[in-house]
Amino acid sequence: MKKLTLENGLRLILVPQETSLATTVLVLVETGSKYETKEINGLSHFLEHMCFKGTEQRPTAFAIASELDGIGASYNAFTGQEYTGYYAKARPTHFDQILDVVSDIYLHQKFDETEIEKEKGVIIEEINMLADLPTRKVQDAFMELMYGDQPAGWPIAGRKEVVQAMTRQHFIDYCANHYVADATIVVIAGKFDEQEAIEGVKKYFAGITTGVKSKKVKTTESQERPQVTLITKETDQTHLVMGMRAFDLFDERKYALDVLGDILGGGMSSRLFQKVREEMGAAYYIGSGADLSTDHGYMDVSAGIDHKKIDEVITEILKEVKRMAEELVTPEDLIRAKEHLIGGLVLGLETSNQLAGFYGSQEVLERAMMSPEELIRKTQEVTAEEIMAVAKDIVKNEGLNLAIIGPFKDKGRFEKILNF
Repeated sequence: MKKLTLENGLRLILVPQETSLATTVLVLVETGSKYETKEINGLSHFLEHMCFKGTEQRPTAFAIASELDGIGASYNAFTGQEYTGYYAKARPTHFDQILDVVSDIYLHQKFDETEIEKEKGVIIEEINMLADLPTRKVQDAFMELMYGDQPAGWPIAGRKEVVQAMTRQHFIDYCANHYVADATIVVIAGKFDEQEAIEGVKKYFAGITTGVKSKKVKTTESQERPQVTLITKETDQTHLVMGMRAFDLFDERKYALDVLGDILGGGMSSRLFQKVREEMGAAYYIGSGADLSTDHGYMDVSAGIDHKKIDEVITEILKEVKRMAEELVTPEDLIRAKEHLIGGLVLGLETSNQLAGFYGSQEVLERAMMSPEELIRKTQEVTAEEIMAVAKDIVKNEGLNLAIIGPFKDKGRFEKILNF
């Protein structure tokens, strides 16, 4: 892996894989829903859509899609709270072409007003679709419960009335404030010629804006007692997310937290999977893990539960979570969780796009990168004592949050269970 910073401030990360059958070009920008105000909530995501709607060189969505389809490329984009990404992956012989297309949609959007109005309908239907998916809706409800009326608690897709009110000028202003060289990272992974890659990026990104990047508002946290949010809906199973406030991704305890989350609910041999699915027969899916951002973080448990067993399952989840803070994990659990995490990491980095995402996401969030080997070493060094210490830090009654979607009307019954 090699990192270069070009004269205009653009960062370039090269991750060669000589044996790869593909090349990935990934452009990441340090902006997402946390960089929005309430008046433009959803703009980061809407802008991601509009980047595929036409440029001066490729004036229509069809022109962009047909060119990439015509070389057998895989391509897409995504928006998160803290960064947005655009990528294309193709055979190495098409490297220059995918670099050209990805840079073009990132830098030279037309923002045609007719296309903006049409895409509003697409975005609104996406919002409607997500509202109909309880597994996704409950996650949004959990974030709103945790962080309230601030960017960390708002939906990434935005709200329909806000999306409907967006204008062409919103997109132009947002790009000028955020899509700038200092906040942009180009990652090239797979099989490619290094010098060709460097010269290509210099060529295609020569016109990138070099303005000052707009910052995001720091997320604030305040909680004195357990919190519950209940969305009453006739569903075939109850969906829940239970979580505890943790710390940000710069905290060295994050490696112990990852192992803790894996022991708790990271696989089919995890404690929660064995208890809730295998022993109780109360769920099809259940899992846990940590989600850490630049200024906050949490660990959560997600599950889809039999309505009739919901109280019992919540009690068992709490029992297992508390157990992490009261008992040292066994050597067997510790080894199994570490191997599960390391195996997932290594197998997940087989492809060029995953490798690009591994390095790029670290750079865009932390402005620093760790190799897979370093991450494996950090994971292997975690001790049972460190896991218990982290659990004692985060497993606190006043930091507990529970979001539920199901056919219930009495929120109080769940609040009583949480007061452990």
